[in-house]
Amino acid sequence: MDMQVVAARGLVLLGCGKMGSAMLAGWLDGGLPASSVHVIEPAPSDWLQATGVSINGALPADPALVLIAVKPQMMGAALPGIAAFGGGRTLVVTVAAGTTIASYEAVFGPGTPIVRAMPNTPAAIGRGITAICGNAAVTPAQLALAEALLAAVGQVVRLEGEHQMDAVTAVSGSGPAYVFHLIETLAAAGVAEGLSPELAMRLAKATVGGAGALAEAATEDPGQLRVNVTSPGGTTAAALAVLMDDTGGFPALLKKAVKAAANRGRELGK
Repeated sequence: MDMQVVAARGLVLLGCGKMGSAMLAGWLDGGLPASSVHVIEPAPSDWLQATGVSINGALPADPALVLIAVKPQMMGAALPGIAAFGGGRTLVVTVAAGTTIASYEAVFGPGTPIVRAMPNTPAAIGRGITAICGNAAVTPAQLALAEALLAAVGQVVRLEGEHQMDAVTAVSGSGPAYVFHLIETLAAAGVAEGLSPELAMRLAKATVGGAGALAEAATEDPGQLRVNVTSPGGTTAAALAVLMDDTGGFPALLKKAVKAAANRGRELGK
């Protein structure tokens, strides 16, 4: 199954908020015809209405793929309308957090090929990373198709199985919020040392954004990059002595935070 099949049979997008819009923009930019896309969205944006895709209209009888991008709390109301696509040739891909493959199999039927994906918010600028896994009904070609579609908004990694999804959600799914909070707190610390709020925020944003880009581009691992900018007895070393403290520093704090997020994911998935 490839993108030509999707163009011919059609793609149904259930939900077109920020994540759905980011993916749709990537598909259209990549050459998927607007006429092949059918969107179900109760509150279509002006941007969506200008794309030329079908919105809340008649759906194809045998779409190649249904992509579910509604919030988990809307799932109960949204899924019955597309349940008829289960059990056949249609691949179901979901980017909704906290909803297990078994939950979808209960709606669509156990023979339905289902791929669960966890993207993150940098997808809005094409810099996301998405982790995927499929059920037993998913063929290698279908998993490759899901990967190709999700690559429209950034990198894609394949998991060993769904058992890793809560950890992925805690690291990369929720992770952007941790980084945004780092920017907030770094700027606030700069203000405490005498900088204006505007200058401190500009410095914090550029520093975190630039360091992240360097970490992705560099051949060295982040640990070595840290060493490279840390002179013995210097200012960076003084700060890292606090941040790398075994009890109150980043290692213990982030491990505790990621574990809390993963545990919450497991609770929501029950």
